[in-house]
Amino acid sequence: MQKVGPTRGLGARYGASVRKRYVDVMVEVKKRRKCPRCGFLSVKRRSVGIWECRKCGFTLAGGAYELTTKMGSMAKRSTSSKG
Repeated sequence: MQKVGPTRGLGARYGASVRKRYVDVMVEVKKRRKCPRCGFLSVKRRSVGIWECRKCGFTLAGGAYELTTKMGSMAKRSTSSKG
């Protein structure tokens, strides 16, 4: 039986817990996200930290594996409350 999924190329290497974490990260990276400009589910990761909407062409910076990071959301909250 062949291995299927994000860990298909790893085989029996690296240990089960590392492979499970790898699956969680890769599933998160590959899913489509909602564009903040046009609202469609068409934002995909272009490279590390660069995210692009396939529909409207909007490019934004984010985390390496997630569109928004915890630190980014905290910074946005702290800057938006001042004023």
